[in-house]
Amino acid sequence: MSLDPSQLRHRFRALTTAHLADACLRAAIPVRCAPTAVRPVLPGGRLAGRVAPARHAGSVDVFLEAIDRAAPGDVLVVDNAGRTDESCVGDLVVLEAQAAGLAGVVVWGLHRDTADIRAVGLPVFSLGAVPTGPQRLDARPPAALTSAGVGEWTVSADDVVLGDDDGMLFLPAERVGDLCALAETIRDTERRQADRIREGVPLRDQVRFAAYLAGRAEDPALTFRAHLRAVGGAIEE
Repeated sequence: MSLDPSQLRHRFRALTTAHLADACLRAAIPVRCAPTAVRPVLPGGRLAGRVAPARHAGSVDVFLEAIDRAAPGDVLVVDNAGRTDESCVGDLVVLEAQAAGLAGVVVWGLHRDTADIRAVGLPVFSLGAVPTGPQRLDARPPAALTSAGVGEWTVSADDVVLGDDDGMLFLPAERVGDLCALAETIRDTERRQADRIREGVPLRDQVRFAAYLAGRAEDPALTFRAHLRAVGGAIEE
């Protein structure tokens, strides 16, 4: 990872997942968002860190092993195949992750012990809660500690996970520094545009929208995105 965990958290505090998703688009990197149903257990929760993957098969030991292998600042990413018939993470796993210095927990599945998890205060994102734990014990998959699925994506320690109220985003760790820098330029442009709107300059004037409409009349293939690139706008189609 091109940023150490403390630098990553510091940079992300002044950004959002939306800024970084736009940065991925600009950099022609796939935008890997977790399904929209994955939400913070405590509203307002934010997390950022390298992925520490764990595939659940019915027993908590895989989480303990993943935490044992993880470095401080990592995020435990639990793959329970998006199941909604059982929880797989409770307050003890979250407490253990916090005690080991992890930055948070992401569950592609359900959690339980909601009140206790909120009291712990470590950021946790999941599909929701159900009282029952697992009532099965399956064979442990070979990749149990090397990769995890979250929705359509497979992530590993080569990835960074970021989360806020808009959802979860996965970035390639080797590009995270460049993407943060690009996201910061997008953020700054958008802030300038917002300030000018408040000062009475419509966004349509800022992005020369009338010129875009005139250009599109001459060339129906002209896209708003191409126009924005020409005038230096920050909005994406």
